[in-house]
Amino acid sequence: MRNSYSTKSQIKIPIGSRIKGKWHTKSYTVIRMLGEGATGSVYLCQSNGGLVAIKVGIDSMAITTEVNVLRKFSEKQGVALGPKLLDVDDFVMVQQVFPFYAMEYIKGEALIPFMRGKGPEWLGLISLQLLGDLEKLHKEGWVFGDLKPDNLLVTGPPSRVRWLDVGGTTILGRSIKEYTEFYDRGYWTMGSRKAEPSYDLFSVAMIMINCAYPNRFDKKSGQPIQQLKMCIKGHPLLKTYETVLIKALQGNYPSASTMKKDLTLTMQRNAQTDFQPRARKKTSKQKQKRQVGYKVEIILSGSLVVIGCLLYLFVSTM
Repeated sequence: MRNSYSTKSQIKIPIGSRIKGKWHTKSYTVIRMLGEGATGSVYLCQSNGGLVAIKVGIDSMAITTEVNVLRKFSEKQGVALGPKLLDVDDFVMVQQVFPFYAMEYIKGEALIPFMRGKGPEWLGLISLQLLGDLEKLHKEGWVFGDLKPDNLLVTGPPSRVRWLDVGGTTILGRSIKEYTEFYDRGYWTMGSRKAEPSYDLFSVAMIMINCAYPNRFDKKSGQPIQQLKMCIKGHPLLKTYETVLIKALQGNYPSASTMKKDLTLTMQRNAQTDFQPRARKKTSKQKQKRQVGYKVEIILSGSLVVIGCLLYLFVSTM
């Protein structure tokens, strides 16, 4: 799946090289490349204070935009949306000046591998966290834009989804500047590429679908929404959230908070269904004991989901 930018960054810094800030004179030793995209290349580096991630770009304006987003969130107490911003500077390589910024190196597991073997309740809880963060982002006047599993990492314990790259962030009302087809509603002919909350919420729905279909799939000719509906109905991980997913895909949620509310209610209803007692049957004492133990497990697991939802809502509103 390609991004809206057709070319990759051409910045290649050899392993072992030293990046030294022109103005702040801080030094970083390159360990390995972490990734590259339209706005720059990201490297794992060793600094005097430990491991950091360095993003080096060619377009100083693009780097400045990302720095402003990270700086804005760093100023807010209790908000850890993206990595913490540590340093902003330029460095010279082959007589050319490159802008860069140093940020927190986040250790964790990629979202898709993390979700392997986990049930619908995990998909719901991770999505609730993501929606809570998007709600904060949208209130600040930004849309994430290029929202996809590659830009997410699950840290913990306790498990927490974190953003890795804010390169696609776009001011509300403008055109999305960077996207990946599978998560882009324009690709699925289900909306424009205007930066608005519903654009990100479409991407959240596609991320949830991607967790059920790790290899992704291409759009077929015809009606894309019907194709996506069939995928949702055909997988037990998604069928639980069918109504929420379809509403998000069709752009029926005006805000992350409304989608979060629906998702929470769906999870609570699912947990309450587990509470329903099963029809009694005349069985031996041994079978009765096994049934009692089974019901206790159901109640405990359901309770954990409800408690988790309520705790998340409580913390997110603080």
